[in-house]
Amino acid sequence: MGYAVRIESAEVVVTSPGRNFVTLRIATEDGVTGLGDATLNGRELAVASYLRDHVVPLLLDRDASRIEDTWQYLYRGAYWRRGPVTMAAIAAVDTALWDIKAKAAGMPLYQLLGGASRTGALAYGHASGRDVPELLDSIRAHLERGYRAIRVQTGIPGLDSVYGVAASSAGGGERYDYEPARRGSGPRVLPAEESWDTRAYLRHVPTVFEAVREEFGPELPLLHDGHHRMTPIQAARLGKTLEPYDLFWLEDATPGEDQAALRLIRQHTTTPLAIGEVFNHVHDYTTLLSERLIDYVRSAVTHTGGITAMRKLLDFAAVYGIKSGIHGPTDISPVGMAAALHLDLAIHNFGIQEYMPHTADTLEVFRTSFRFEDGLLHPSDTPGLGVELDTEAAASFPYQPAYLPVNRLVDGTVHDW
Repeated sequence: MGYAVRIESAEVVVTSPGRNFVTLRIATEDGVTGLGDATLNGRELAVASYLRDHVVPLLLDRDASRIEDTWQYLYRGAYWRRGPVTMAAIAAVDTALWDIKAKAAGMPLYQLLGGASRTGALAYGHASGRDVPELLDSIRAHLERGYRAIRVQTGIPGLDSVYGVAASSAGGGERYDYEPARRGSGPRVLPAEESWDTRAYLRHVPTVFEAVREEFGPELPLLHDGHHRMTPIQAARLGKTLEPYDLFWLEDATPGEDQAALRLIRQHTTTPLAIGEVFNHVHDYTTLLSERLIDYVRSAVTHTGGITAMRKLLDFAAVYGIKSGIHGPTDISPVGMAAALHLDLAIHNFGIQEYMPHTADTLEVFRTSFRFEDGLLHPSDTPGLGVELDTEAAASFPYQPAYLPVNRLVDGTVHDW
């Protein structure tokens, strides 16, 4: 049946250089290795166990060149389908096999996906502040670093801590950035808890964007994340009030489980909508895409079945004129980020790429070759993904329990976020 190469080993590496990552490293009999990201923020050990106990034994001696067949084998053969743990595990295998195939071909992965469709991927940065002056300073700092598009998040008057805003007071007062999976101390680690007031948020956010537009003008692309905290009619109201400020998108306005909610929002506002970072399968999108209820697909390669599945999802979105906005904060490892960038470069319907630089400790573990220049990301022309894992460095950063905060309304009720 032509060229074949046997999978000789598969190793699951859990490391925590500032935050937890799960990486699958597959090696073939001819010595080629491939990496896949399986990180699931706050539930990393569940995916590590799924891989070690249930997936790795199935990979040994399989043909590494049969990527589509392996994807279907792992997805359909398990009977229990979908879900973030399963799809993150499959994503790691799929990405690692693509890495191997591209290395064997001596090409960067995007060449195997059809070649470059653009010179680089426009990236947006995360600006935040406890108040408007601090936010404006953060935007200036991002512009100085070369970003051409900015996500805007700010503290809310009366609330001590707001998810996605650096230097909030919850969790001990330390600075943290987007997707703050916070570590604890002692034998029992519990999530931090934050209070939330949607009415205060809806009053405050339009004033924030008014100040940002007044300071930076009409051309700068601005994005905002609602973190699933609104009801459909609240989200419709926010989208409508933000229309004068010409957002690039309003993200995750309502809980992702309720696709019908986007119909109501769409009826009331022309603000572009993005959703999907908590999705893990194309079936999460069928209504949203076929009815054109969103403008950007926000899934991560890491959580949505890997490069094979994400390429199919984005091709489906392209039929309806919907673009990509692949999830990419720092809980996506450099391996997952590289996979996203190769897709970004190759697909026709690219929109924008989320990007936060990883820490120096993380880059000690993951040796990267992608670059950020003049607001654009490029995955480099190194064969494969262009990322290598330093296993000795990884071992020096052992796993530490860390959880995303729990969001509560001011009356104490646990709330969507």
